[in-house]
Amino acid sequence: MDTRELASFLRSRRERIAPSDVGLPRGKRRRTPGLRREEVAQLAYISTEYYTRLEQNRAPRPSREVLGGLARALRLTDAERDHLHRLAGSPPEPPPGPSREVRESVLRLIHRLPQAAAIVLSATYEVLAWNDLAAALLEDFSARPRRERNLIRRAFLGPHPGGRRLHGLSDAETFARGAAQHLRAAAARYPGAPEITALVRELRTGSEEFALLWDSHDVTSAASEPGLRKTIDNPVVGPVTVNCDVLDITDLDQRVVVYTASPGSPAEEALRLLSVVGTQRMDTSC
Repeated sequence: MDTRELASFLRSRRERIAPSDVGLPRGKRRRTPGLRREEVAQLAYISTEYYTRLEQNRAPRPSREVLGGLARALRLTDAERDHLHRLAGSPPEPPPGPSREVRESVLRLIHRLPQAAAIVLSATYEVLAWNDLAAALLEDFSARPRRERNLIRRAFLGPHPGGRRLHGLSDAETFARGAAQHLRAAAARYPGAPEITALVRELRTGSEEFALLWDSHDVTSAASEPGLRKTIDNPVVGPVTVNCDVLDITDLDQRVVVYTASPGSPAEEALRLLSVVGTQRMDTSC
């Protein structure tokens, strides 16, 4: 336990949080930046005396429960939470499962991309967010229950309307194979995560193809190769050949998949048409 660094880290995290950030009044006699020690202690459900001793480099090693309370009270990121545990001499436990919370800045990004269809995927390939053009090009995800927004489940178990596997992707089989390899890597990052365990069990039971891929133990750390070109069979405008780029959001273990058309191509005209007529009456909230 590095008591000196732990004390400094706690103090620095406390001072960066405004009272309004956690629903507390600022008050007129607040002489230090951020929260008071007693306020952090209250939010973390520990005594003010013990928290004060932590910041003064005089406290015994905090328990995991105390560290969890401090992480919540101080609004630590995953990286900061892990750092807190290491400073306290208590290695962090594996995360309970993939994050499904999409950062507000990422949501703004995908909705501001001009003439591009974009979706946000979790580590298990669940579509967490999308923009209007993605809803028009791929499908109206808002009309699907959550379980049917998972692209791995859709690739192996369907449904496949009109025989179109996964939005009529030209490389649906390649996608499915890579997704299975990526899911195995995710299972190692989140050992015992109920969501992943249940998904793998369902896929192994329902798809012989997936079971064979899973038993091969092949692993990949990338959701897709950059710069791929894919053809999507859209029910409104027909086949659309687009560029597909994947942007990693490392701290959340999420990916932004962006589909764009080459300038002057038929696909550019198709996306322009979809942006006008293909998103009518679609709800793009996630």
